[in-house]
Amino acid sequence: MSTGSSPLTSESGFARRARGVFYGWRLVGVGAFMLTLMSVCVFNGMGPFLFTLERRFGWSRTQLSLAFSFGRLEGAVLGPVEGFLIDRLGNRRMILIGYTIMGIGFLMFSQVQSLWQFYAVFVLISLGSGLGGWLAVVSLINNWFVRKRSMAMASTMSGIHIGGFLVPVLAFGLESQGFRVTTFGIGIFLLITAVPVARVVIRNHPEEYGLRPDGDPPTAATTQAEGATTAPSDEQDFTVRQALATPPFWIITIAHISSTISIVTLSMHLVPKLTDMGMTLTSASLVVTAYTAVALPAQFVAGFAADRLPKRPLILFFLVLQASSMMVIAFADSVYTAYLFAVMYGIGFGGRTPLLTAIRGEYFGRKAFATIMGLSMTPMSITMMVAPPFAGYMFDTTGSYVVPFTAFSVLGFFGAFPVLFMRKPKAAAAVISETH
Repeated sequence: MSTGSSPLTSESGFARRARGVFYGWRLVGVGAFMLTLMSVCVFNGMGPFLFTLERRFGWSRTQLSLAFSFGRLEGAVLGPVEGFLIDRLGNRRMILIGYTIMGIGFLMFSQVQSLWQFYAVFVLISLGSGLGGWLAVVSLINNWFVRKRSMAMASTMSGIHIGGFLVPVLAFGLESQGFRVTTFGIGIFLLITAVPVARVVIRNHPEEYGLRPDGDPPTAATTQAEGATTAPSDEQDFTVRQALATPPFWIITIAHISSTISIVTLSMHLVPKLTDMGMTLTSASLVVTAYTAVALPAQFVAGFAADRLPKRPLILFFLVLQASSMMVIAFADSVYTAYLFAVMYGIGFGGRTPLLTAIRGEYFGRKAFATIMGLSMTPMSITMMVAPPFAGYMFDTTGSYVVPFTAFSVLGFFGAFPVLFMRKPKAAAAVISETH
């Protein structure tokens, strides 16, 4: 469909005027900002929200954890659809839609009176973060980088950890102003900042504007119709069917699942675990800040190393360290062991986060990246539905998190080691699988 002007003579001007700085790096900064908002509002902020709602309404941790399960049910059902929409409609449009929904969701959160209303609002917020959050942002960065993909991913995902620094601010707001004022303020902030940024700054593909990934010099291959992409000669663009036919897709998915269930469970139950040890809400939130302070440089180191060294041994190292940290927090009973956990978990979580995403881009290319990621997130969402309520139920029945945290540690080890034995899919294998 004609837009009345060539993409190389209209919108490409904004990118070409970004002299001295490849526009992809500006998108990295914007992506980090968007993930920071998502992290403090939806991911790292779940612990303080759980603590506050438990005290305000008397709901059990099992009941509160079920909200996360309902959100993950939405992710399991819509994950592949979200990825498909991102690949078809573009990252900019989906981020705009997603953050608008999140903003409206938090405005509604401020008016919650009953448990079923909380469930409905949480599903709405989860829908917004699914449509325009992590998947849309990382697939955007995957479009703009190839050789420097790991470092670009790491830089963008620093927003997740920067959000961790803001958890004490969120906790202070919840303690001093209450959850209604705090959630209403979050909703307004999302609508007046994130939505305009997404609309004005974000662009889907470098080729649409006469640019190439990594800021490489333009070639004739870049002068193509808007929305088309050309993979670099050393990178294979797999279709969804081709990717599903490869063992690495499933190995990476299993590794991602076995480590993510710990992360999502801690996002809800770490702060309550620490307050059970006698820490205040604010001091418990400082442990989140501590592992964030460790994770942030670890993430940059991991991204820098992965662009120069084999990714598989690096991923194994970070996954094993994260699994070990879960064993530490399972039996933690003092401030000292809490901060030992923070250091170990920060390094493991910080390192594995960008690498498990970047290796998918390296193995499967850019064209169907969001759909492939969305499909891999379906089994992940199913397990994530079970993990936080399981942890909440075990606490409600035993008064301890030892059983669930130990189980998640063992699962983390189980999912880590197969990564070392996978190999990058060959283009020839992809062709065979497609024609089979």
